[in-house]
Amino acid sequence: MASLSLNSFPLQPPSQPRKLADSSCSSSLTPFNGGAAGGLKPIVVCGNPPTFVSAPGRRIVAVGDLHGDLAKARCALEIAGVLSSDGRDMWTGGETVLIQLGDILDRGGDEIAILSLLRSLDIQAKAKGGAVFQVNGNHETMNVSADFRYVDLRGFDECLDFLEYLNDCKNNWEEAFVTWVGVSERLKDFKMSQQYWDPWNLVKPAKPTNTKKDMLPFQQKDLGQRQQGVIARSTLLRPGGPLACELARHAVVLKVDDWVFCHGGLLPHHVAYGLERMNWEVSKWMRGLRESDDSPQIPFIATSGYDSVVWNRLYSRDVSDLDGHQIDQIQSILEETLQAVGAKAMVVGHTPQSTGVNSAYGCSIWRIDVGMSSGVLDSQPEVLEIRDSQARAIKSKRDTFRELQIVDYT
Repeated sequence: MASLSLNSFPLQPPSQPRKLADSSCSSSLTPFNGGAAGGLKPIVVCGNPPTFVSAPGRRIVAVGDLHGDLAKARCALEIAGVLSSDGRDMWTGGETVLIQLGDILDRGGDEIAILSLLRSLDIQAKAKGGAVFQVNGNHETMNVSADFRYVDLRGFDECLDFLEYLNDCKNNWEEAFVTWVGVSERLKDFKMSQQYWDPWNLVKPAKPTNTKKDMLPFQQKDLGQRQQGVIARSTLLRPGGPLACELARHAVVLKVDDWVFCHGGLLPHHVAYGLERMNWEVSKWMRGLRESDDSPQIPFIATSGYDSVVWNRLYSRDVSDLDGHQIDQIQSILEETLQAVGAKAMVVGHTPQSTGVNSAYGCSIWRIDVGMSSGVLDSQPEVLEIRDSQARAIKSKRDTFRELQIVDYT
């Protein structure tokens, strides 16, 4: 099946790396206020992909790793107060700014459906004066690198089904992608209703087989399905593929007002390199664009190595496992980073927190990956809310908050 070349918006590099304290923008500056009715100033987005966002007076909600679990994703969004609970997938957040911290891919079977849901909510949110932003995590960059080690078998099936649906939509990406979340659920219901017992399924081979000719017909069919699924995923997610280009719309680091959001963790040398520069390089790589044959294909500082933006776990380590000197060192690095980027605090995902959403280092870091996906810890969803200079963890629809998790930033 032919792949798409998705170039829905122009991609231009920042003119030069700049100091973060400088409020000027070296690339696109996009205001949007949609149907804002509360008298708030418009949201202003700087960078392409978005890097710096001014959202004065907005409530901000951050959601951690989702890993292909659509049911848990919906539950988290309902808890956050931005998704209707009637199954219609309607935006209920008004002027709220929603930020999802990456790792939507792998470990589950509804990856594209979650991406589709978030895109639909973004369209609706902008009409109400709100916005939805995403940052890419290590599992997004792994898949664009053709690293499929953590792909659930259902994930390959979803890719195959989505490619067929895209073809049915005459390769109209916007139509297919935005509507996929609803189509995929109807397709799953249809498949369930069409299940039947094939006589061959009741017969098992006496011993393991090593060659295709020794396989029973149903085994050969299953193998073919898996191979097609791998090909479909590669078609969608290779650099320049349609789904990779969709991911390229999102940053690896996002600063909203006085808060910085990333999947793993930001370090001083990342800030010195340039946030907009990193975001642009990752986006360019995902789109399959290269300036020359000898230019680096993968932006290593952002996506590869233990200290890259999407892999860094420095701030997510359990403080009880560290001695006083190590804690002081990490806090010093965090403070240096926040000062350089001009932020009060950082929000990260990536490392599942068995105790739920929590903060550390004087509440300068918030860890919000609670491992909610059934493919990870299968824990109850929690989200982080930032409103009126206060940050707190929401853990139920009744808006109950964990004690000692309400922090006032003045």
